[in-house]
Amino acid sequence: MQPLPQNGILSRSLLDVFIRAGLILVLVISCYEIFHPFLNLMIWALILGVTLYPLHTRIKEKLGLRDGYVATLIIVVALALLMVPIYLLGMSMAESVKNALEMVKNGDLRIPPPTESVAGWPLIGQWLYDFWQQASDNLTQLIHNMLPHVRDVGLTLLGKLAGVGAGFLTFLGALVIAGVFMAYGDNGHTSAKRIATRISGPDRGPSIAALCTATIRAVAQGVVGIAFVQMLLVGVGFVVMGIPGAGLLALLVLLIGIMQLPVLLITLPVVGYVFATEGASVSTIVFTIYSLLAGMSDNVLKPMLLGRGVNVPMPVVLIGALGGMVSNGIIGLFIGPVMLAVGYELFWAWVDNAGSRPAGDEKTEV
Repeated sequence: MQPLPQNGILSRSLLDVFIRAGLILVLVISCYEIFHPFLNLMIWALILGVTLYPLHTRIKEKLGLRDGYVATLIIVVALALLMVPIYLLGMSMAESVKNALEMVKNGDLRIPPPTESVAGWPLIGQWLYDFWQQASDNLTQLIHNMLPHVRDVGLTLLGKLAGVGAGFLTFLGALVIAGVFMAYGDNGHTSAKRIATRISGPDRGPSIAALCTATIRAVAQGVVGIAFVQMLLVGVGFVVMGIPGAGLLALLVLLIGIMQLPVLLITLPVVGYVFATEGASVSTIVFTIYSLLAGMSDNVLKPMLLGRGVNVPMPVVLIGALGGMVSNGIIGLFIGPVMLAVGYELFWAWVDNAGSRPAGDEKTEV
């Protein structure tokens, strides 16, 4: 019997490789399609689990309870603390949208006429004056004329607003799943190191896992967490005071907080509105002091929560927040900055890996 030619053996081996690679690709795509509906939920749960695990460890050491009991205690307390403000803000947001639609439908929305000085503004003055005057004279007709042009934008905006409630429900579900992750925290930490070691090798694997963990905690606590706390503090004050659109303003506070802009940009105009409409009284003064303190609470929270040793530029966080919100709605506002920050840190860790450079390729200091 004649042996197979060498090229025949290579062709058979290459065909086997293609078949195996194709089968693996089919398996990966199938798994992704099945897991995709839960992807954001699981990523957010993982972020929460990694962020809250140090608290889990401290409570376990002090109380001496089992991992499952400690995780359950943290999640129950967190849900109890969050449910009331989230419910108030959600109801306020829904009421604000409903009232705005009713005012437009009934023609009760009135816009004051512009002053003559507006027409003298450079470039856009006359156009803005005419548009403003038309809105003041007959807002319903103006909206009717503009409706074909802004319909797609309006539907998109309404879709995003409708996704806020789903985003909060996703957050609550992720918090529960995060408790499961914390209950098996030791096994999860070991698995993360094993995966990083398999990808990057035994020398750099543990350090890569530690870098990812530190980045997640730094951004989740020092950026997203602080903005979320500020949203709850400021938003509850707006709801109690009966500010129109309190829920939408609270959502804007969250966005501004993640963008690392001062929340006073929202609280100061609201305080001015309250004084202009209700005058100086005990309630308005108390509301003013509370709103200003809540708006500046990041100055106290940042030294307590902001992680050390991880330096992620704010433009990376801002792009992650905006991109995440555009692609995945309200939940992407939380996930985006964390994921982009992890990618940023991993990229520069790879760039700065001096051990991977060939001999004689070191940089020359000038």
